[in-house]
Parts: sequence; structure tokens; C-alpha cells
Amino acid sequence: MSEWKNQLYYGDNLDVLRRYLADESVDLIYLDPPFNSRQDYNVLFAEKDGSQSSSQIRAFEDTWEWNIEAEAAYQETLQQGGRVAQAMVAFRTFLGGSDMLAYLAMMAPRLIELKRVLKETGSIYLHCDPTASHYLKILMDGVYGPEMFLSEIVWKRTSAHNSARRWGPVHDVLLFYGKGDRPAWNRVFQEYNEEYLRKFYRHEDEGGRYRLGDLTGAGKRKGESGLPWRGVDPTKAGRHWAVPEPETPPDGWNNLSVQQRLDFIDAERLIHWPKTGEIPQFKRYLRVDRGTPIQDVITDIDPLSPHAKERLGYPTQKPELLLERIIKASSNPGDVVLDPFCGCGTTVQVAQRLNRRWIGIDITHLAIGLIRKRLADSFGEEVRKSYEVIGEPTDLEGARDLAAHPDKYQFQSWALGLVGARPKELKKGADRGIDGRLYFHDEPGGRTKQMILEVKSGKVDVVQVRSLRGAVEREQAEIGVFICFEEPTKPMLREAAEAGFYTAPDRSRYPKLQILTIQQILDGKQPEYPRFAHSTTFKKAPKARASLRQSNLSLFTNPGD
Repeated sequence: MSEWKNQLYYGDNLDVLRRYLADESVDLIYLDPPFNSRQDYNVLFAEKDGSQSSSQIRAFEDTWEWNIEAEAAYQETLQQGGRVAQAMVAFRTFLGGSDMLAYLAMMAPRLIELKRVLKETGSIYLHCDPTASHYLKILMDGVYGPEMFLSEIVWKRTSAHNSARRWGPVHDVLLFYGKGDRPAWNRVFQEYNEEYLRKFYRHEDEGGRYRLGDLTGAGKRKGESGLPWRGVDPTKAGRHWAVPEPETPPDGWNNLSVQQRLDFIDAERLIHWPKTGEIPQFKRYLRVDRGTPIQDVITDIDPLSPHAKERLGYPTQKPELLLERIIKASSNPGDVVLDPFCGCGTTVQVAQRLNRRWIGIDITHLAIGLIRKRLADSFGEEVRKSYEVIGEPTDLEGARDLAAHPDKYQFQSWALGLVGARPKELKKGADRGIDGRLYFHDEPGGRTKQMILEVKSGKVDVVQVRSLRGAVEREQAEIGVFICFEEPTKPMLREAAEAGFYTAPDRSRYPKLQILTIQQILDGKQPEYPRFAHSTTFKKAPKARASLRQSNLSLFTNPGD
């Protein structure tokens, strides 16, 4: 059996799922698909000094329209028959050929494929906007069956939102389904806050801080649970003994009589004896309760603030704590976690840290490049050995195929990502000789320097190099890099040489205008520039820690719970 490598796929997730992922090969799925909000999503990056930026780069166009592609997806789902097809027919009757129907037609075949790759013990979390959650829940019922619905989780994603004519929309919805009867589940607890502790854990003895709980239940009972014990008769109070199980019960606990159980917990000093005549109570020590089991309304995980260390500028980025809670609750170390819309890679980042295997899929080279850098920043360069990227060009032929893609920005993003640069903000009109930028520092406390880059997939000549040279001067950049397929001509090399050198503060010199071919980059050649610390092109992800909230979130496995 070959050694497992985590997998990062570039491509349409429907195609990737069908081509590469085997039946019942995944333990947990989390997806946060782009929603039908009819707006362009933009990826925001750090400014030159590392602060928030106004530069925006389109990652994908989040607009769904009923067209021939949507009709084809709809017809394909209908041909498969079953409950999903019935749901889609009902949607069309109700919604007509609307943009919402186009969105649901896109989601239906993907949800079907996701069920196929999920193990019987697996589960899926679909993160969505309340505007579409009711439609998606019906669709999920069609795919998995209503009986497989487990929870509708509400996450308070922002503290406030002004809305003139309605209640402020501040939450997202996560639909949680299992595939089989017993999906993996671990008890996850969140720590009580101090206000709660002060209110309820008001008692303390040599065993620690504790609260009082009942030893009895409402109503009279005949038999052992209604008999007196140590002079206390619960029947007189209209109650019966209901003995909670201690943290470390003795062997044969279930075979003990009610009175024997009471004797045991009393010997363990777990009973609080009040004044004579009152019913004793059970001591629930803080170390035993561990906190509150996670609930389906999440208010203790804040959204990412603009200045959060983990924020990378991706607009749909979710906090790592949210994914940590999901992954801990519904998977175990070594399990496979899949995110088919992985964006900036929060799911794979957390899965890597929690020792899960992972598969990520995204349709933009920009996202793939961002994830690669995020993993390297968090876990070191060695992490690259633990995963493979599938679907990106690895040779010149593949690069030419990508260059022929109708969206030229895919090739540009891929080429720029190979050298650690970011695409420039996309605006209509001429690019003025700039396709990307790379920022760097070359002295302690010094200003941020920049390299500008131009990527060409077709024929090139000296005029284009001369244009880049002019852009370097106009932008007051330290270095310019020209990336192309063809070997540079002598006039191109002469023009680059005439630009001279950039001299760093340590007196080291670097060609001010550099020409790199795609083949050279694939062979490992990189632009020459000072590397005092690290480039500041993308915001740097923080180093990974064992747990983001070790003291506030604990995990206990209880298969019977």
C-alpha cells in the first residue's frame, strides 16, 4: 500500500470528484459553496506594509444565471431519477427558470457525488446563507433522506448588521447530515465563561470547585429508587432517587442497587449533606463537568476581525475555531476530511494541524497558490512533502494548455504563483505592462520594496520588454520580471541588460530587468532579489499551534453518547 499524500486539486469539483475520488473514501465533508448573492467575490491582500489593502482581485464570479449550462445540469439530475430529481422538478415548478434554480441545479449533482465518496460512518456539513438554506435543506433531504438530518447549526458570524427594513442578518446556517445510522461523533466541550462559573460553581472544598446537582428525580417510585437511605425518605418529598454516574464508576456499577450506588458516591465524598431534613445533593466538580457540550447555536466563535492574525484577506474566510470544532466532533486522527470549495484553505489548514488526512478542491489557481503558501507559513517548507497538487501544469505542454484557457487570468495567476507573486487588481482596460507584484524587504526596519511582473503566453519581442522597463521606472519599482514561453531574443536580452542593476543596502546587486521562461521556472529558477526576511506579497499565516483554544475547547470520545 503506497504512503498516503494529502491532495490539493485544481479544477471543477464535479469533474474532480468523478475522476479521482473513490466510493466511500472520505470520513468528513465540509463545504461552503459560493452563494447566489449576485456579486463578484474579491480577494483582498496585505498592503505593502502588511496592513489591510484596497487592492482587490476577482477569485470567482458569484453569479448564477439560468442558461444552457444550468439547463444541462438540471436535465442530468432528472435523468438519474429518485428523490433529488423530484425535488428539482418541484423547485422548477415553484421557482421557474430563475437564478436560484440555476444555483440549485449546480449544487444537486455535486451533492450526489459527495454522498458517493462519503463513508457509511461519515457526515457532511453544508455551510450556507439563510436566503438559500431552506432550499438546500430540501435538496439535502433528497440526497441523504430526511431521516439522516442531524442538526441545523446556527453560527453568529457577526455582532451587528444594520438593516433598515428587517431584523439584522447576523448568522449563517450549517446543515449537518450523516450518511449511515451511526456517523462518527466525539463529545466536544466548550469551557464555561467566568460569569457562568461565578453564578453556578459557588462552592469549594478540598476536592476543588463544584456546583450542586440533584440526587433525586421528580415523582414517587416503588422499588429501590423509592426506599429511604441514611434516614432520608425521598417519597415524603414526592421524589425518587436518581443517582448520577460518577467520573470513575466501580466495576459492575450497573449491577449495584440504588442504595449501593449512593453508598459508593458518599464514600467518594461526592455528596453534599445539607441541614437535617433536607435531601442531599450531588457534587459536580468543575474538573468532571469539563464544560458545556457543544450546542447547535454557536455564539462563542467570533468572526475574523480585519486585524486577526489568521486573516489572509479572503472574503469568505471562516475562523479556524469553527472548523476545529467541526473536525474534532465528527472525525478522528487519521480520517480523511474533504473540502470541495476550499478557497483559502481553512479546512485543510485545520485538518493538517489536527492530524487528519485531507483533500481540497478549488477552481482557481489563485486559491491553490494561497493555500500552498498558507501551509508553508504555518508548518514550514517540509509540509510540501505531505501533499501533492493535482490538475496544475507540471510541464511545458500542460502550461500551454492552460494558456489556451479562455480566461487568461488563470494562466497569469498560475505563473505568478510559481514565483510567489500576486496578480494585480483586475480593472477593465489596458494593464499598463503590469500583471503582478511581489513585495520584499532588504534591510531591518527599511521600507517595503517592490518587483513588478508581466506574463506573456504568446509571441514576444523587444517592444514588450521595453514597455516593462518603462513600467518599472514609472512605478519606481526596484526590479521588473518578464515571464514568457519563448526564449528571449538578443534584442530583448540587450534591452534587459541596459536597464542595469538594483543595488541593495548591503551592496549586493540584482538585474533590474529579468527575463524568465516558463521552462526555467518549472526547472526551479526564480527571480533574483534580496531576501532579507521574507516577501510580504501575501499576508503571512501564523505558525500552527496544537490547538487554537486548548483551554477553552476539549475533546472526549464516547462512542455510546
